Amino acid sequence: MAALLIEGSNGPWEIVIGLEVHAQVISRAKLFSGAATAFGADPNTQVSFVDAAMPGMLPVINRICVEQAVKTGVALDARINLTSVFDRKNYFYPDLPAGYQISQYQQPIVGRGTVTIDLKDGSSRTIGITRLHLEQDAGKSLHDIAPHASHVDLNRAGVALMEIVSEPDLRSPEEAGAYLKKVRSILRYIGTCDGNMEEGSLRCDANVSVRRPGDPLGTRCEIKNVNSIRFVQKAIEYEANRQVDILEGGGAIAQETRLFDSAKGETRTMRSKEEAHDYRYFPDPDLLPLVLDPAWVDQVRGSLPELPDPKKARFIADYGLSPYDAGVLVAEQASADYFEAVAKGRDAKAASNWITVELFGALNRLGLDIDRSPVSAAALGGLLDLMTDGTISGRLAKDVFAAMVESGKDAMTVVEEKGLRQVTDASAIETAVETIMAAEAAKVAEYRSGKDKLFGYFVGQVMRAMGGKANPQALNELLKRKLAG
Repeated sequence: MAALLIEGSNGPWEIVIGLEVHAQVISRAKLFSGAATAFGADPNTQVSFVDAAMPGMLPVINRICVEQAVKTGVALDARINLTSVFDRKNYFYPDLPAGYQISQYQQPIVGRGTVTIDLKDGSSRTIGITRLHLEQDAGKSLHDIAPHASHVDLNRAGVALMEIVSEPDLRSPEEAGAYLKKVRSILRYIGTCDGNMEEGSLRCDANVSVRRPGDPLGTRCEIKNVNSIRFVQKAIEYEANRQVDILEGGGAIAQETRLFDSAKGETRTMRSKEEAHDYRYFPDPDLLPLVLDPAWVDQVRGSLPELPDPKKARFIADYGLSPYDAGVLVAEQASADYFEAVAKGRDAKAASNWITVELFGALNRLGLDIDRSPVSAAALGGLLDLMTDGTISGRLAKDVFAAMVESGKDAMTVVEEKGLRQVTDASAIETAVETIMAAEAAKVAEYRSGKDKLFGYFVGQVMRAMGGKANPQALNELLKRKLAG
């Protein structure tokens, strides 16, 4: 897909985007303490002396968090650095008790990698990953408890984050959205982050600049802490247009950090953009360099499940699915597993169609994910079996499926309770055909005079008379014979 160009009054502008994804590591304890990490606990109930930066408290690295970072690096096809260093990133913030964040800077745990994104036009692009580093999260300032004071909740302080930094390879809001969806999918597949943006366990900073096509990179602005893929796309679109307007008006872009106001759909200034030297990075004296055993890294590598891209290729090769349908099904591991359970021993394309159209449509209406589907994979497979053996027609199957969604019952139970078995008795269908032809004698004459498009009208009338239960093939054959005279 070509880069999205903004048409200015003096010619086109190209958007250049780099994303920093902050993914909360799935771990029962924090990065450097044993405090719990469960979401939704009462304020300041999951805080250790280390998290509160009490004097004399020393950080101790959490092995699980390290393993989760390595897993993620492997899944991003990235270099795993066998030696990495934790640094102190110094800045003042009310919910950062120590006055510094333990992070990584020049020697991160994961180096360069790649992510392949699939776009709506069927094209794919490879986006570079600059690095992945481990760091501890800050706490949370609460401004809505007291009218004249801010409160601080340190439950989140010290929670392990993976910051995944992309190269400035993205060229449109659509590509940025596709990248976030793909990274989120990979993290959820391997179980290193739940990807829940509503709870803040996946957040994104977007670095946006514009330039004339072919020119050097322009001055970038960073949009901080956007917690929705849709909002990331809207923020990028607004910010790019804002910068173009400034440049075409003869102004200059100030390098700064901005916030996205989702209610107004616009970005606004937060503070001037810090550079690395502003943070006065230096190796944390309380933590030795992190040294990984190559054999252990290989063991972690071997523990990974089948990832979205290989799974998509397998679905295309083994099941004959289109790249688009395969991509939709593998976006979440749960939907891929559901599909394979339905498709086993059945028509895979039919299974795909029923899942991506009927099932996903119903789940969207109900606000449910596939793990909470009222129709299990076995139940949907049973519905396909009833169509295959002729018990119900494809038209009736949709009515049966709707009843299954509503009641949670299996297909055969619905068919029996509602009397929806397909009628294959030729004599019953013939009686209905003759009744309709007698009632529609004028239209029969029109059909026989050459208006063969009326055939569909007669099919519909007979189906209506039989409550949609007539076997379509038997009906078509018998109706053609009768109308032919």
